[in-house]
Amino acid sequence: MPGSNRPIGRAASASLAMKNRAPGAYVGLVFGLSVPLWVAGGITGARLPAGLPLAALQAFVPVLAASLLVFAESGPAGVPALLARSFDARRIRSKAWYAPILLTFPAAMLVTAAAARGPGMALPAPVLPIAPALAMTAAFVLSGFGEELGWSGYATDPLQARWGALNAGLLLGIAWAGWHVVPLAQAGREPAWVAGWTAFTMAARVLTVWIYNNTGRSVFATALFHASSNACTVLFASSFVPVVTGPIVAVMAAVVAALWGPRTLARFRWA
Repeated sequence: MPGSNRPIGRAASASLAMKNRAPGAYVGLVFGLSVPLWVAGGITGARLPAGLPLAALQAFVPVLAASLLVFAESGPAGVPALLARSFDARRIRSKAWYAPILLTFPAAMLVTAAAARGPGMALPAPVLPIAPALAMTAAFVLSGFGEELGWSGYATDPLQARWGALNAGLLLGIAWAGWHVVPLAQAGREPAWVAGWTAFTMAARVLTVWIYNNTGRSVFATALFHASSNACTVLFASSFVPVVTGPIVAVMAAVVAALWGPRTLARFRWA
């Protein structure tokens, strides 16, 4: 196991910190801290680049919520330790995992395009020129860290220790999807779009837990995975059809659960 050769004192300290974690309080705090952004966005109607509502800035709320809870649970020293997980790429021992990290969502978009357009379809083209697309992708990477330091770095481990990896992914997926309802409404999304997007989001969270558990519990890996999702859905918006993409990603998550096992999503099984 990664980290099994660490001093006993450090392992015991990490275990104690894990027991102190309160994923329910984390979710409540994430929602509570997001309310001012929802209200400001509703009052002003302000828009960010790519037409995103002001509430999209809530991407940085999860790391704030996690930091506040870690400070309360472990003291000031716990917060730098949490933030340092942004740079834990060394946990990814098998570099082959960069393939699913970076290619899962592009593959889902291509399958969506094939299903929606039929044979002979052209490859999806970015909706933004190269320079703005690169800037937007960099922003997605930053927001990926802002979210995953909370959802993965704080909340995933205590939930999966109690309920198993698949159930943890589904529970977090429900909370994650619900947290986005107000921003989606402010962006003018129709109910059918939101329903498909909810299926997509819940399945994506299961896949995120799968990535997390198979990369030595790397927050860096999940942040890249998250950024890939956001980049695909915004830069290739014409090929993101939630009522199609949602079921496709849900099938991916189901296959992962069947092959890797629902308890850990980390033990590959051929049959």
